[in-house]
Amino acid sequence: MNTKTIINIKADRDVKEQAHSVAERLGVPLSSIINSFLKQFIRSEEVTFSTSSYMTPELESVLEQVEKDRSNKRNVSKSFTINEAISHLSKL
Repeated sequence: MNTKTIINIKADRDVKEQAHSVAERLGVPLSSIINSFLKQFIRSEEVTFSTSSYMTPELESVLEQVEKDRSNKRNVSKSFTINEAISHLSKL
């Protein structure tokens, strides 16, 4: 028998809204997503916290430009030893 129950949880408003938005885009009710996480928790008896960071679009754009410059040998400084780099930065 598959009976349903209600779980009341506290979540940051932004987190809830973003999760709801993603679930909606995927065409899946948020409750199904939460049930899936709970079932995985039961199976594995593990909780995973990720501290992975994602680059912002602005940072991705900057790094893309750096790679282009590096490939074209533009805006590239000479190689430094550690001592030369410290000395150079100390003069700034």
